[in-house]
Amino acid sequence: MARVDSAETGQDDADGRDTGSGTWRAAVRRAVRAASRPEPWKRGPVLAALALLLGLFMLLHAEIPNRIGNLGSLAETFLPWFGLFVPVLLAGALWRRSASATVALLVPVLVWLNLFGGLLGDKSRPGGGFVVASHNVGAGNPDPVRTARDLAASGANVLALEELPQEATATYEKELARAYPHHTVQGTVGLWSKLPLSDTRPVDIQTDAGPLGAAKSAEAKMPGNRALRTTVATDHGPLAVYVAHLGSARVNPRAGFWTAHRDRNAKALGQAIATERSERVVLLGDLNGTMGDRAFDGITSRMRSAQEEAGDGFGFTWPAAFPMVRIDQILVRGVQPRAAWILPATGSDHLPVAAEITW
Repeated sequence: MARVDSAETGQDDADGRDTGSGTWRAAVRRAVRAASRPEPWKRGPVLAALALLLGLFMLLHAEIPNRIGNLGSLAETFLPWFGLFVPVLLAGALWRRSASATVALLVPVLVWLNLFGGLLGDKSRPGGGFVVASHNVGAGNPDPVRTARDLAASGANVLALEELPQEATATYEKELARAYPHHTVQGTVGLWSKLPLSDTRPVDIQTDAGPLGAAKSAEAKMPGNRALRTTVATDHGPLAVYVAHLGSARVNPRAGFWTAHRDRNAKALGQAIATERSERVVLLGDLNGTMGDRAFDGITSRMRSAQEEAGDGFGFTWPAAFPMVRIDQILVRGVQPRAAWILPATGSDHLPVAAEITW
Protein backbone atom coordinates (compact mmCIF):
# COMPACT_ATOMS: atom_id res chain seq x y z
CA MET A 1 0.00 0.00 0.00
CA ALA A 2 1.32 3.48 -0.88
CA ARG A 3 2.33 5.63 2.04
CA VAL A 4 0.38 8.90 2.45
CA ASP A 5 2.46 11.78 3.73
CA SER A 6 0.46 13.62 6.38
CA ALA A 7 2.50 16.77 5.69
CA GLU A 8 1.10 16.80 2.14
CA THR A 9 -2.53 16.07 3.08
CA GLY A 10 -2.80 18.25 6.16
CA GLN A 11 -4.53 15.40 8.05
CA ASP A 12 -3.75 14.22 11.57
CA ASP A 13 -0.83 11.77 11.87
CA ALA A 14 -0.92 8.44 13.74
CA ASP A 15 -0.53 10.22 17.09
CA GLY A 16 -3.54 12.46 16.37
CA ARG A 17 -1.42 15.59 15.96
CA ASP A 18 -2.62 18.29 13.56
CA THR A 19 -0.25 18.61 10.65
CA GLY A 20 -2.04 21.50 8.94
CA SER A 21 1.10 23.61 9.29
CA GLY A 22 2.83 20.98 7.19
CA THR A 23 0.39 21.71 4.40
CA TRP A 24 1.44 25.37 4.39
CA ARG A 25 5.10 24.40 4.35
CA ALA A 26 4.47 22.09 1.44
CA ALA A 27 2.60 24.84 -0.40
CA VAL A 28 5.48 27.23 0.16
CA ARG A 29 7.94 24.65 -1.13
CA ARG A 30 5.83 24.12 -4.24
CA ALA A 31 5.62 27.90 -4.82
CA VAL A 32 9.39 28.26 -4.43
CA ARG A 33 9.99 25.41 -6.87
CA ALA A 34 7.56 26.95 -9.36
CA ALA A 35 9.15 30.41 -9.06
CA SER A 36 12.64 28.99 -9.43
CA ARG A 37 11.79 27.64 -12.86
CA PRO A 38 12.47 30.06 -15.74
CA GLU A 39 9.07 29.71 -17.41
CA PRO A 40 7.03 31.99 -15.04
CA TRP A 41 9.64 34.74 -15.43
CA LYS A 42 9.55 34.55 -19.20
CA ARG A 43 5.77 34.83 -19.40
CA GLY A 44 3.98 38.17 -19.66
CA PRO A 45 6.78 40.55 -20.73
CA VAL A 46 4.22 43.02 -22.09
CA LEU A 47 2.31 43.02 -18.79
CA ALA A 48 5.55 43.58 -16.89
CA ALA A 49 6.46 46.47 -19.16
CA LEU A 50 3.01 48.03 -18.75
CA ALA A 51 3.29 47.76 -14.97
CA LEU A 52 6.65 49.53 -14.99
CA LEU A 53 5.36 52.24 -17.34
CA LEU A 54 2.34 52.81 -15.08
CA GLY A 55 4.62 53.27 -12.08
CA LEU A 56 6.90 55.67 -13.97
CA PHE A 57 3.90 57.61 -15.28
CA MET A 58 2.60 58.24 -11.77
CA LEU A 59 6.05 58.90 -10.36
CA LEU A 60 7.01 61.42 -13.06
CA HIS A 61 3.60 63.03 -13.58
CA ALA A 62 5.06 66.48 -12.89
CA GLU A 63 7.29 66.08 -15.94
CA ILE A 64 4.37 65.56 -18.34
CA PRO A 65 4.27 68.80 -20.40
CA ASN A 66 1.23 71.01 -20.70
CA ARG A 67 2.17 72.29 -24.15
CA ILE A 68 -0.19 69.89 -25.91
CA GLY A 69 -3.75 69.92 -24.66
CA ASN A 70 -2.74 70.53 -21.01
CA LEU A 71 -1.96 66.83 -20.71
CA GLY A 72 0.03 67.36 -17.51
CA SER A 73 -2.84 69.04 -15.70
CA LEU A 74 -5.31 66.46 -17.03
CA ALA A 75 -3.16 63.60 -15.73
CA GLU A 76 -2.75 65.29 -12.33
CA THR A 77 -6.50 65.86 -12.06
CA PHE A 78 -7.33 62.17 -12.38
CA LEU A 79 -4.05 60.75 -11.04
CA PRO A 80 -5.59 58.78 -8.13
CA TRP A 81 -7.72 56.80 -10.57
CA PHE A 82 -4.69 55.42 -12.38
CA GLY A 83 -4.36 53.06 -9.43
CA LEU A 84 -7.30 51.12 -10.89
CA PHE A 85 -4.99 49.79 -13.57
CA VAL A 86 -3.12 47.80 -10.90
CA PRO A 87 -5.85 45.17 -10.28
CA VAL A 88 -6.43 44.94 -14.04
CA LEU A 89 -2.77 44.19 -14.67
CA LEU A 90 -2.68 41.85 -11.67
CA ALA A 91 -5.56 39.84 -13.10
CA GLY A 92 -3.64 39.55 -16.36
CA ALA A 93 -0.46 38.52 -14.54
CA LEU A 94 -2.29 35.78 -12.62
CA TRP A 95 -4.02 34.56 -15.75
CA ARG A 96 -0.66 34.36 -17.55
CA ARG A 97 1.02 32.99 -14.41
CA SER A 98 3.69 35.60 -14.94
CA ALA A 99 6.10 36.05 -12.05
CA SER A 100 7.83 38.97 -13.78
CA ALA A 101 4.58 40.93 -14.23
CA THR A 102 3.51 40.23 -10.64
CA VAL A 103 6.81 41.53 -9.25
CA ALA A 104 6.78 44.53 -11.62
CA LEU A 105 3.40 45.56 -10.21
CA LEU A 106 5.11 46.40 -6.93
CA VAL A 107 6.41 49.56 -8.61
CA PRO A 108 3.03 51.25 -9.33
CA VAL A 109 1.65 50.01 -6.01
CA LEU A 110 4.47 51.62 -4.03
CA VAL A 111 4.30 54.84 -6.08
CA TRP A 112 0.53 55.11 -5.62
CA LEU A 113 0.80 54.52 -1.87
CA ASN A 114 3.55 57.13 -1.64
CA LEU A 115 1.36 59.68 -3.44
CA PHE A 116 -2.02 58.92 -1.90
CA GLY A 117 -1.59 56.52 0.97
CA GLY A 118 -1.67 59.41 3.43
CA LEU A 119 -5.23 60.22 2.35
CA LEU A 120 -6.53 56.81 3.34
CA GLY A 121 -8.13 56.59 6.76
CA ASP A 122 -9.67 59.14 9.08
CA LYS A 123 -7.23 61.88 10.18
CA SER A 124 -9.72 63.95 12.16
CA ARG A 125 -8.94 64.91 15.75
CA PRO A 126 -11.19 66.02 18.60
CA GLY A 127 -11.36 69.70 19.36
CA GLY A 128 -11.73 72.84 17.32
CA GLY A 129 -15.22 74.17 17.35
CA PHE A 130 -15.15 76.70 14.49
CA VAL A 131 -16.77 75.17 11.42
CA VAL A 132 -16.49 76.54 7.90
CA ALA A 133 -18.48 75.21 4.95
CA SER A 134 -18.70 75.83 1.23
CA HIS A 135 -21.10 74.84 -1.52
CA ASN A 136 -21.53 75.51 -5.21
CA VAL A 137 -25.32 75.63 -5.05
CA GLY A 138 -25.69 75.37 -8.83
CA ALA A 139 -27.36 77.86 -11.11
CA GLY A 140 -29.85 75.19 -12.17
CA ASN A 141 -30.67 74.00 -8.65
CA PRO A 142 -34.39 73.13 -8.69
CA ASP A 143 -34.92 73.60 -4.96
CA PRO A 144 -32.89 76.47 -3.47
CA VAL A 145 -35.18 76.63 -0.41
CA ARG A 146 -34.38 73.08 0.64
CA THR A 147 -30.70 73.55 -0.19
CA ALA A 148 -30.52 76.63 2.03
CA ARG A 149 -32.26 74.89 4.91
CA ASP A 150 -30.03 71.83 4.66
CA LEU A 151 -26.93 74.02 4.72
CA ALA A 152 -28.19 76.00 7.70
CA ALA A 153 -28.75 72.72 9.55
CA SER A 154 -25.05 71.91 9.17
CA GLY A 155 -24.31 74.30 12.03
CA ALA A 156 -21.36 75.91 10.24
CA ASN A 157 -20.16 79.21 11.71
CA VAL A 158 -19.50 80.59 8.24
CA LEU A 159 -21.01 79.35 5.00
CA ALA A 160 -19.73 80.22 1.53
CA LEU A 161 -21.97 79.87 -1.52
CA GLU A 162 -20.86 79.93 -5.13
CA GLU A 163 -22.69 80.13 -8.46
CA LEU A 164 -25.50 82.14 -6.94
CA PRO A 165 -28.06 82.96 -9.65
CA GLN A 166 -29.56 86.44 -9.37
CA GLU A 167 -33.10 85.07 -9.38
CA ALA A 168 -32.39 82.79 -6.38
CA THR A 169 -30.14 85.05 -4.27
CA ALA A 170 -33.09 86.55 -2.41
CA THR A 171 -34.30 83.03 -1.55
CA TYR A 172 -30.96 82.11 0.01
CA GLU A 173 -30.86 85.39 1.91
CA LYS A 174 -34.33 84.79 3.32
CA GLU A 175 -33.81 81.14 4.27
CA LEU A 176 -30.40 81.71 5.86
CA ALA A 177 -31.23 84.94 7.70
CA ARG A 178 -32.20 83.34 11.02
CA ALA A 179 -29.09 81.15 11.31
CA TYR A 180 -26.73 83.74 9.85
CA PRO A 181 -27.43 87.35 10.82
CA HIS A 182 -24.41 88.62 8.87
CA HIS A 183 -23.81 88.09 5.19
CA THR A 184 -22.40 89.58 2.02
CA VAL A 185 -23.04 88.83 -1.63
CA GLN A 186 -20.55 90.02 -4.21
CA GLY A 187 -21.80 89.08 -7.65
CA THR A 188 -22.22 85.31 -7.87
CA VAL A 189 -20.46 84.44 -4.59
CA GLY A 190 -21.51 85.11 -1.01
CA LEU A 191 -20.62 84.45 2.61
CA TRP A 192 -23.07 83.93 5.47
CA SER A 193 -21.75 84.24 9.02
CA LYS A 194 -22.92 83.93 12.62
CA LEU A 195 -20.31 86.55 13.51
CA PRO A 196 -19.82 90.12 12.30
CA LEU A 197 -18.06 90.81 9.00
CA SER A 198 -15.84 93.72 8.06
CA ASP A 199 -13.43 94.87 5.35
CA THR A 200 -15.54 93.14 2.72
CA ARG A 201 -14.67 93.63 -0.92
CA PRO A 202 -14.69 91.84 -4.27
CA VAL A 203 -11.46 90.25 -5.43
CA ASP A 204 -10.42 90.77 -9.03
CA ILE A 205 -9.47 87.33 -10.36
CA GLN A 206 -9.45 88.62 -13.94
CA THR A 207 -12.76 87.13 -14.93
CA ASP A 208 -12.98 89.99 -17.44
CA ALA A 209 -9.59 89.98 -19.15
CA GLY A 210 -8.25 91.87 -22.13
CA PRO A 211 -9.03 95.37 -23.40
CA LEU A 212 -12.79 94.98 -23.08
CA GLY A 213 -12.49 93.84 -19.51
CA ALA A 214 -10.14 96.65 -18.61
CA ALA A 215 -12.62 99.16 -20.02
CA LYS A 216 -15.41 97.99 -17.70
CA SER A 217 -16.11 99.82 -14.47
CA ALA A 218 -16.20 98.02 -11.11
CA GLU A 219 -19.97 98.50 -11.08
CA ALA A 220 -20.32 96.90 -14.50
CA LYS A 221 -18.18 93.93 -13.43
CA MET A 222 -20.04 93.29 -10.18
CA PRO A 223 -22.92 91.09 -11.51
CA GLY A 224 -20.39 88.59 -12.83
CA ASN A 225 -17.92 88.88 -9.94
CA ARG A 226 -16.67 85.45 -8.77
CA ALA A 227 -14.49 86.13 -5.71
CA LEU A 228 -14.63 88.07 -2.46
CA ARG A 229 -12.61 88.75 0.65
CA THR A 230 -13.94 89.58 4.12
CA THR A 231 -12.90 89.47 7.78
CA VAL A 232 -14.84 87.42 10.34
CA ALA A 233 -14.65 88.69 13.94
CA THR A 234 -14.09 85.46 15.90
CA ASP A 235 -13.47 85.02 19.62
CA HIS A 236 -9.84 84.26 18.78
CA GLY A 237 -9.28 87.33 16.66
CA PRO A 238 -9.88 88.28 13.02
CA LEU A 239 -10.07 85.57 10.38
CA ALA A 240 -9.63 86.54 6.72
CA VAL A 241 -11.97 84.52 4.52
CA TYR A 242 -11.81 84.31 0.73
CA VAL A 243 -14.62 82.86 -1.36
CA ALA A 244 -13.94 82.03 -4.99
CA HIS A 245 -15.47 80.34 -7.99
CA LEU A 246 -12.83 79.92 -10.67
CA GLY A 247 -13.50 79.41 -14.36
CA SER A 248 -14.58 76.04 -15.64
CA ALA A 249 -12.37 73.33 -17.11
CA ARG A 250 -13.48 71.42 -20.18
CA VAL A 251 -12.26 68.39 -22.12
CA ASN A 252 -12.84 68.48 -25.86
CA PRO A 253 -11.12 66.95 -28.92
CA ARG A 254 -9.90 70.25 -30.34
CA ALA A 255 -8.47 71.97 -27.25
CA GLY A 256 -7.78 68.95 -25.07
CA PHE A 257 -8.03 69.85 -21.38
CA TRP A 258 -9.15 73.47 -21.76
CA THR A 259 -8.42 75.49 -18.61
CA ALA A 260 -7.47 78.96 -19.89
CA HIS A 261 -9.96 80.95 -17.78
CA ARG A 262 -9.47 78.81 -14.70
CA ASP A 263 -5.70 79.05 -14.83
CA ARG A 264 -5.85 82.83 -15.22
CA ASN A 265 -8.24 83.06 -12.26
CA ALA A 266 -6.04 80.78 -10.15
CA LYS A 267 -2.96 82.91 -10.82
CA ALA A 268 -4.79 86.12 -9.90
CA LEU A 269 -6.25 84.57 -6.76
CA GLY A 270 -2.82 83.32 -5.73
CA GLN A 271 -1.43 86.83 -6.12
CA ALA A 272 -4.25 88.26 -3.97
CA ILE A 273 -3.58 85.72 -1.22
CA ALA A 274 0.15 86.44 -1.42
CA THR A 275 -0.51 90.06 -0.47
CA GLU A 276 -2.94 89.18 2.34
CA ARG A 277 -1.62 90.62 5.62
CA SER A 278 -3.78 88.62 7.99
CA GLU A 279 -2.01 85.72 9.68
CA ARG A 280 -5.12 83.53 9.63
CA VAL A 281 -6.66 82.89 6.22
CA VAL A 282 -9.29 80.47 4.92
CA LEU A 283 -10.12 79.98 1.25
CA LEU A 284 -13.51 78.46 0.44
CA GLY A 285 -14.84 77.74 -2.98
CA ASP A 286 -15.29 75.85 -6.18
CA LEU A 287 -11.82 76.06 -7.74
CA ASN A 288 -12.67 73.74 -10.63
CA GLY A 289 -9.53 71.73 -10.11
CA THR A 290 -7.72 69.37 -7.78
CA MET A 291 -4.92 70.62 -5.58
CA GLY A 292 -2.49 68.26 -7.26
CA ASP A 293 -2.85 70.25 -10.49
CA ARG A 294 0.23 72.41 -11.14
CA ALA A 295 -2.04 75.31 -12.12
CA PHE A 296 -2.67 75.91 -8.41
CA ASP A 297 0.97 76.09 -7.33
CA GLY A 298 0.60 79.80 -6.56
CA ILE A 299 -2.12 78.94 -4.04
CA THR A 300 -0.94 75.61 -2.63
CA SER A 301 2.52 77.01 -1.98
CA ARG A 302 0.93 79.33 0.60
CA MET A 303 -2.08 77.33 1.84
CA ARG A 304 -2.85 73.78 2.98
CA SER A 305 -5.79 71.54 2.18
CA ALA A 306 -8.04 70.83 5.17
CA GLN A 307 -9.14 67.57 3.53
CA GLU A 308 -5.58 66.32 3.11
CA GLU A 309 -4.64 67.20 6.69
CA ALA A 310 -7.77 66.24 8.59
CA GLY A 311 -10.19 64.47 6.26
CA ASP A 312 -11.22 60.89 5.68
CA GLY A 313 -10.27 59.68 2.22
CA PHE A 314 -10.19 61.71 -0.98
CA GLY A 315 -13.37 63.69 -0.32
CA PHE A 316 -14.50 63.76 -3.96
CA THR A 317 -17.22 66.36 -4.62
CA TRP A 318 -18.10 66.32 -8.33
CA PRO A 319 -20.30 65.21 -9.96
CA ALA A 320 -22.63 64.76 -7.01
CA ALA A 321 -24.30 61.66 -8.48
CA PHE A 322 -20.96 59.82 -8.77
CA PRO A 323 -18.09 61.95 -7.38
CA MET A 324 -14.80 61.42 -9.21
CA VAL A 325 -12.72 64.49 -8.33
CA ARG A 326 -12.47 67.02 -5.53
CA ILE A 327 -12.83 70.47 -7.07
CA ASP A 328 -14.56 72.12 -4.09
CA GLN A 329 -11.86 73.13 -1.65
CA ILE A 330 -11.18 74.40 1.86
CA LEU A 331 -7.62 75.71 2.18
CA VAL A 332 -6.09 77.27 5.28
CA ARG A 333 -3.13 79.30 6.47
CA GLY A 334 -2.29 80.16 10.08
CA VAL A 335 -4.99 77.86 11.51
CA GLN A 336 -5.11 74.12 12.17
CA PRO A 337 -7.76 71.92 10.54
CA ARG A 338 -9.09 69.38 13.02
CA ALA A 339 -11.60 67.62 10.77
CA ALA A 340 -12.91 67.80 7.21
CA TRP A 341 -15.90 66.07 5.67
CA ILE A 342 -18.50 66.05 2.90
CA LEU A 343 -22.04 67.23 3.63
CA PRO A 344 -25.12 65.46 2.21
CA ALA A 345 -26.11 66.13 -1.39
CA THR A 346 -28.48 68.93 -2.26
CA GLY A 347 -30.12 69.88 -5.55
CA SER A 348 -26.72 70.93 -6.92
CA ASP A 349 -24.37 68.90 -9.08
CA HIS A 350 -21.65 69.55 -6.44
CA LEU A 351 -21.42 68.17 -2.91
CA PRO A 352 -20.95 70.65 -0.03
CA VAL A 353 -17.72 70.53 1.98
CA ALA A 354 -17.01 71.45 5.58
CA ALA A 355 -14.06 71.63 7.96
CA GLU A 356 -13.47 72.30 11.65
CA ILE A 357 -10.52 74.55 12.46
CA THR A 358 -8.76 75.84 15.55
CA TRP A 359 -5.99 78.25 16.41
